[in-house]
This record gives sequence, C-alpha cells and structure tokens, in this order.
Amino acid sequence: MSRYVEILIIGSLTFLIALICVSCDEPEKAQTPYQFDLPSYFPSNLNVSDDNPVTVEGVRLGRHLFYDGRLSGRTDADSMMCCATCHRQENSFDAGIDNPLFPGGFTCGLTGIRTYHVTMPLVNLVFNHNGYTWNGSLGRQNPAENMRCLEDMLWIVITAEDELCGDTNAVRTLFQSLPEYSEMFEDAFGTSEVTVDRMGRAIAQFVNSIVSCDSKFDRYLKGEEELAEEELLGYELFMTEEGGDCFHCHGGAGNPLFTTNKYYNNGKDSVFTDENDRFKVTLREYDKGAYRAPSLRNLKYTAPYMHDGRYSTIDEVLDFYNSKVLNTPYTDVLMHHAPEGGVHLTQREISAIKSFLMTLTDESVITNEKYSNPW
Repeated sequence: MSRYVEILIIGSLTFLIALICVSCDEPEKAQTPYQFDLPSYFPSNLNVSDDNPVTVEGVRLGRHLFYDGRLSGRTDADSMMCCATCHRQENSFDAGIDNPLFPGGFTCGLTGIRTYHVTMPLVNLVFNHNGYTWNGSLGRQNPAENMRCLEDMLWIVITAEDELCGDTNAVRTLFQSLPEYSEMFEDAFGTSEVTVDRMGRAIAQFVNSIVSCDSKFDRYLKGEEELAEEELLGYELFMTEEGGDCFHCHGGAGNPLFTTNKYYNNGKDSVFTDENDRFKVTLREYDKGAYRAPSLRNLKYTAPYMHDGRYSTIDEVLDFYNSKVLNTPYTDVLMHHAPEGGVHLTQREISAIKSFLMTLTDESVITNEKYSNPW
C-alpha cells in the first residue's frame, strides 16, 4: 500500500470518527423559556427552582397532566381523579362552594376520607416564597422544618389517603404506556421516559404559570379604569388601621398579591383542636391556631372561607372581623382591634370594603383558555 493511500485511509477514518463524536455530542432539543406578562408593580422575584425552570413545553405537559383523571393510576370512570377535580378553573382553581362533587367545598379523596382543610386557590403561587397550604407544611424555604417543594406535591397527592390513595409505580407505568404523552415528555425533558418526579415538575410549572393580574383594581393602578366612589372608600378603609385594618395581613397597592403569605391567628377560636395548624409545622407556641392569610384575589369565586370553611359568604367574613374577633393570648398582635372584638365599622363602611374586594375579581383567570382543560 502506497504512503499516499495510507494517509488517505487514516484521514477518512479520522473524519468519520469526528463525525460520529459530533453526532453523539449533539445537544438535546432546547426548551422554550415561558414568558410571564406581568405589570410593572408586580414582584419580579419568582419562586422558581433552578432545577425546574418554567418552560412552554413543561407548562403544556403539566396542563395535560393537571386535567388527566388517570393520575389516580386507574382508568375506571368511577376511580379517576386529578388536580382539576378539586381545583376548578371556574373557582379560581379552588374547589368552590358550588362544586358538584363536593357540596359546600369540602373535598375528599377516592376513599371518601375528607382532607384536613378546605382547598386553597392555585393562583399566583409563583410569587410565594413562604410555603404552601394553610399551615405551610409544603415548601422549600426552611430545610430545618423538613418541608418539601411544590414539585413534590404530586407524590403526596397520589399516595395520600385523603387524596388519590394510589401507587406511584402504577401511575408511572400507566402514563408510560400512553402514546399521547411520549412527545410531550420528549419536548419538556428531552426524553420520553415517564417518572413521577418529571410529572410533578411539569404540573408545578403549569401551576406556576397561573397568574392573576387583570382585575379592575389592576386596571385602576395602571390608569386604565376608575374606581367608583364606594370602591375608593372601601380601599381607604382597607388600607388604614382606624378603618378595616386589613392591609397588615393582606397587603395593598404595594403588595398586589393581596396576601403576605404569612401565618396568623386571627382570633377565630379560643380552643385549638386542629392538629394541622401552623404550630404542627413550627412547634412554636405562638403559632397555635395560626393559618396562612389567603389571597383576596377572586374572593368572589373562592367560598367557603377560612381554613375550615366555616363561613359561606363574604358578608359572614366581614361580620366576623367587625364584631366577633376573640382576644386570646394567641391572637396575632397585628389584630389591633381584637381587644374590642373587632373594627366596629358602620354598615355603609362594611359595604364599601366589600365593594372594593369585588374589584379584585380577575375574570381572565376564570376564562383564559391557556389554563383550561386541553382534553
């Protein structure tokens, strides 16, 4: 063999090897970052983990999973259940007092066992850095309290007796067998392999994408709409200590989420028998009877109210804060009017606060197709 032919063969082999290596190293299909369209006055610090960024592909997969009754690991019609069973879009992703499956808004799992508390709306969670659920038992903000992150919610929901009461292996096997999910997992995670971890990550991305920022009050802040005289009076009362004194726990113009996402004993009870209050999480004595201050956005759709759903109407809630607050050693210090039993406003002032609260209604969350059932 001539030296020239030898060099030619070696060169050709080198080229082929390089070509194969380039092919092996070819990057996986990139995911598309999800764009949040937020007003300038909204928080910019999103609670999104570095290992689970929100992507268009992940949100699409998560939306399909959120509404898929086979999340229970079962395919019989009477044994199917999913996130949307309890978190309905028409109720701002709360169960709602008018839920046909759960009259009064008290949810239960496939076993018939009731959940500890009524549901909470799954809206604007991407801005919440202070744990999830009524007592904050889910979240990544304090490893010392052994909390878990939003991505772990699916695992909890699948296995809990008061939720789907299922088996994660059965769920994984079932969804791996469904051809309609192969491409969506490939797009979202670069592989068609189904794992419960990836399912949880995708659902967390979808939930994080659900944002409320288009109420009448938002349009007022942007100079696009005026508030009526009664609504303005209600806003003033909402924001003053001598008025309704609502803003300490629920924010205001400087906190458009209308919640601090912190936990308070608001003077509902003097005896605490619930084993799942904030005290269970922190073991701090002053957290007995304390629960998260829920967002007041879309309050119109999220009855019943309080952690145990004791109030069916907004009027009942306002009446409680007006004259039925209990002043106990555990009542939060921010409840400045607790020693007097409430704020004791006139009926006109109470009506004005209610009118203002209605300006926080965001119909776009209720009707937006990007949050609706894709099936």
